[in-house]
Amino acid sequence: MNKELENYFLKKMKKEERIAFLRKLVVDKEMQSDFNHYRNFEALLAISCGADDLSDARRSYKRFVRTKYHTLYKYTLRAATACAAVALFMIISIHFYNNYTRLELPTQTAVVSETSLFVPAGQRISLTLSDGTHVWLNARSRLTYPTAFVGNTRKVSIEGEAFFEVAEDSDKPFVITVNGLEMKVLGTVFNVQSYGEEKMSRISLLEGSLQVYHKTSPNIMVTLQPQDEVTFQNQVITTGKIPNNDYFLWTEGIYSFNDEPLGEVLKKLERYFDVRIIVKDAALLQWKYTLKFRQRDGIDVILGVLAKVYPLKIVKDEEMNTVTISR
Repeated sequence: MNKELENYFLKKMKKEERIAFLRKLVVDKEMQSDFNHYRNFEALLAISCGADDLSDARRSYKRFVRTKYHTLYKYTLRAATACAAVALFMIISIHFYNNYTRLELPTQTAVVSETSLFVPAGQRISLTLSDGTHVWLNARSRLTYPTAFVGNTRKVSIEGEAFFEVAEDSDKPFVITVNGLEMKVLGTVFNVQSYGEEKMSRISLLEGSLQVYHKTSPNIMVTLQPQDEVTFQNQVITTGKIPNNDYFLWTEGIYSFNDEPLGEVLKKLERYFDVRIIVKDAALLQWKYTLKFRQRDGIDVILGVLAKVYPLKIVKDEEMNTVTISR
């Protein structure tokens, strides 16, 4: 196995070595192919079936990156079985594909691989991009990003929800595209939520500073400070304050609701547990809930808590994978 790839994925490179490696990666097509295989293995092993499973997967990853390619594959399957059906579902559902596009650089023409990573319902995934930026992807989310960042910016796009810890690089701003909006940062921590069915985008800043603008009007820009958030709906940008910082604990598998309508709670439960929830009485959707739970608690426990706060009748159909809620 290429020693440089091993050192990169085991984070043994110094900053100067990592920069030199990424420059080499831009022009070395064979190395790009190997890089994508190992990156995809890493993402698969980051499936969060629980803290213990994730730790085991990471330990397995460190073992297999030191071996030849066929051994890598063997260890990957072994680690994935820790999550059994989840891993099988991920193998089917996560779309790892490489669409090669030619980028004209000032001094050379290079082939850069672009990867699109999709997380199905009921899962979340953590990965680190080539510049050191750490990203958590929530259920039913897609991140599109290049193998290596070339040019003057680091560009990615997101559909769904993602939590970013952007690596600082004053010479190369990090730009995120989501639902017509663009965000420009140098180094910061923030959350992006933009599910297509909700027809609204929400960007919440926890650390640093963030510039948000619509691609059609780049000169009209909103600058966020910590604890600010911006929503974009019906072509209107609105700013405000983050109402509930515990919400971002979803990266740890903890889900928090603060005086939220039952309709919003159930929408997220469908996403987090890959189940269809049917409400017989529309009036129930306006009932407010304040609660916090762990994903590992399971849908049955959470629905039981909801029924204790307000009198709800809950019927679960395992065969149809549905839950019906009524008075």
